Amino acid sequence: MPVIQITMSQGRTVEQKRELVKVLTRESARILKTDEDAVRVLIYEVSKENWGNAGVLGADM
Repeated sequence: MPVIQITMSQGRTVEQKRELVKVLTRESARILKTDEDAVRVLIYEVSKENWGNAGVLGADM
């Protein structure tokens, strides 16, 4: 069973996440030649004060 884990900053809409899960499921099943029912997608949302990039805290960007 494929498990796809996505970590991203908070702020995406439910509709955006719904579309992301749908497309990742469909394409992963196609490429891996498995049923879509076997694909799991986990989304982890991180607040901007809990990540950094290039030495700068996300909340300060």
